[in-house]
Amino acid sequence: MGILRRQEKRLAARLLSWQYKRMNLSLPAIEELERQADKLVDDAHRIARERGRNVMSIIKEMIADIKK
Repeated sequence: MGILRRQEKRLAARLLSWQYKRMNLSLPAIEELERQADKLVDDAHRIARERGRNVMSIIKEMIADIKK
């Protein structure tokens, strides 16, 4: 795994934990949070390939959709 991919996963995990706190939900176990972040990054990369968009903006949109 490359440096950028690891940074994206760390950022996704931080954004997820912030979203959980913002919604007053208890944080899942670290392993679960990392699994969710990994899935978000993978999905964002897939969408970026299909649509030709920026991965980070897609990750932010996906996390915003979780709260709905």
